[in-house]
Amino acid sequence: MDNFLHSYQHLPYHINPTIFKFGIFSLGWYSLMYLVAFLTVYLLLAYRLKKGEWDKGQKYDLEMISDFLLIVFVGLLIGGRIGYVLFYNFQYYAANPMAIISPFDPATGALVGIYGMSFHGGLLGGLLAAFIFIRKKKLDFWKFSDFVIPAVPAGYFFGRIGNFLNGELWGRATTKIWGMYFPGDTEGLLRHPSQIYEALSEGLILFLILWFLRNNPKTKGKLFGIFLAGYGAMRIASEFFRDPDPQIGYVFRYFTLGQLLSVPMIALGIILVFQKRKSVV
Repeated sequence: MDNFLHSYQHLPYHINPTIFKFGIFSLGWYSLMYLVAFLTVYLLLAYRLKKGEWDKGQKYDLEMISDFLLIVFVGLLIGGRIGYVLFYNFQYYAANPMAIISPFDPATGALVGIYGMSFHGGLLGGLLAAFIFIRKKKLDFWKFSDFVIPAVPAGYFFGRIGNFLNGELWGRATTKIWGMYFPGDTEGLLRHPSQIYEALSEGLILFLILWFLRNNPKTKGKLFGIFLAGYGAMRIASEFFRDPDPQIGYVFRYFTLGQLLSVPMIALGIILVFQKRKSVV
């Protein structure tokens, strides 16, 4: 039992963030999980399309879905990067602007890759890209969001798994036996595997809720609002186990920046749900 517990708690030490490397090219688990997330959402939407789970007054097809996901994926990446720069480490990037897009360390010149993404920035970037696509295709936003949103958290699940495999964004110190040690933690403390918590809550559980509600007439036009409120609530809860970013620390002594950024999501989500409810009534 002791050997099993030791192996479990040191599992991150046995995971190489890099799958393989060839010259200057390398493929990491984090990047691969982004691709898996994209493919997962595509397959789920293709399933809905095949089953006829969309408003027949709209013109949806596989080509349109793939074009939509591609432009949103680009928006997520750009928005996520800009969000991280503005929300999480503005002072550093203001002094080192090339580090925003350069994979080289500005101090040593070593190839370190581009790290740092913000979900909230990615959400804004993805929404902007989605609005552009929807307007260009002359689609109904609420009907299209009802079609797309139920699949989104499934992709987010793999994004958080990517954080875990990459050995980053670990949790706060704990004495619980399910805690883990992470090789990048200079303090060497047993910590909550908060990446897994977030993958399960903001990813899997939220996906199951939205997938269950996807064809319910009572939630017509409300799934986007439910997603915003649901993600915000689960993010706030899960971040009580997550170690705050060291360059920011706690805000108002108790909260993380991720929690504060999630509050407007909950408020907007609730407003949208009740607004659609009144319009239906």
